[in-house]
Amino acid sequence: MVGWDGSRGIKFRLMSEQQRANDDQTKNVKYSASDSEIFAPKKSGESGMPLKAWAVAGLVVLAVVVVLVLAGRRKTTGAPNMIQPLAVYAANLPLSQLAMSESTSLSGGKSTFVDGRVKNTGSQTVTGITVQVLFRNEEGMPPQVETLPMSLIRTREPYIDTQAVGAAPLKPGDEREFRLIFEAIPGNWNMQMPEVHLVRVDTR
Repeated sequence: MVGWDGSRGIKFRLMSEQQRANDDQTKNVKYSASDSEIFAPKKSGESGMPLKAWAVAGLVVLAVVVVLVLAGRRKTTGAPNMIQPLAVYAANLPLSQLAMSESTSLSGGKSTFVDGRVKNTGSQTVTGITVQVLFRNEEGMPPQVETLPMSLIRTREPYIDTQAVGAAPLKPGDEREFRLIFEAIPGNWNMQMPEVHLVRVDTR
């Protein structure tokens, strides 16, 4: 028969209770550690895009916008040596009394002029006119195209002086003399009066 040792039973019971207490403390410690990791504030460098990345992205977007705007302007303006369609308001600006002349400077340079009159028969004030002048040839080749702003003749004495249309806008009903100046004309020009097209008209 095995006898029961009361002191050993008490000892075992005390050890088991102490071990359970230690296990509970360990669980509490682990929970507290994990809980602190969950609710701890995140460091600024560990989440979101860095400030430099945002700055680079903004610059890239800005560059793309600038390129698109410039491309749109070039497409709208058109190449200067290509024949462009007439401006919408051109029908209200008939040209008359076209004449050509030329002069030679003291240095030997030659300038060619196309003079005429322009009248504003529309209802808007004209502040700028851009023309294309077509010098055709006898060979059946595409004409030489010159694109330039129209200048108004301000005075004729003691010499002809010109000014931009914006300096003296054409009001409805106004009629003015104009001059187009060319420093060089094509050698194969057919010597006929060139065509003058109004391809851009600024109004207000």
